[in-house]
Amino acid sequence: MIRIITIEREYGCGGSVIAEKLAARLGWELLDRSLTDEIARIAQVTRATVEQREGHLDPLFYRLGKVFWRGSYERSLPVDEHEAFDADSMVAIVQQVVEQAAATGNCVIVGRGSPYFLRDRADTLRVFLFAPREFKFRRVLTRTKNEAEANELLDSIDRDRKHFLKHYFGVEWPHRPLYHAMLNTALGNDLVLGTILNLMDALNKKETSL
Repeated sequence: MIRIITIEREYGCGGSVIAEKLAARLGWELLDRSLTDEIARIAQVTRATVEQREGHLDPLFYRLGKVFWRGSYERSLPVDEHEAFDADSMVAIVQQVVEQAAATGNCVIVGRGSPYFLRDRADTLRVFLFAPREFKFRRVLTRTKNEAEANELLDSIDRDRKHFLKHYFGVEWPHRPLYHAMLNTALGNDLVLGTILNLMDALNKKETSL
């Protein structure tokens, strides 16, 4: 039986809104912003620090410095929480939090590599959401009120996600074989939501008939 749904999405397609509606419809826990809070609690850093690390590789200068520090016998220079909590640390904590949530079940998890961490679980439905660029641009523009900023966000955030997943999971993003379904959110939230629920129901019926 499906007990976990992971929602991976392109930036600006409205994936978080659909995930929220899905969790509410099922009466399940939504792990999106709360997941960031839990990562910050475990790492003992601020929420802002986690948000800066999520989906991003460390800057090249810091990555080179980290190699040097780890190769040294001692490190005399103090580091702030941004340096101590690097992308490697975040990925390890995210995996811990996601796997703990999956063990409990009845949850919708948004991004954070969750479909990759849970790829071997038969009780997980993995969905990727996308949309045409113009659709995403209009959504982001309503928030930024600035066309240049909207375009920059659309270009940079998904590019960073692509590089991040290539580095840590060795796959091209989106990794199509990973998902049960890839849905275009421009079709409308209700249609996408209904399709996910129908797919979940079909998978559950398939399992009970075996």
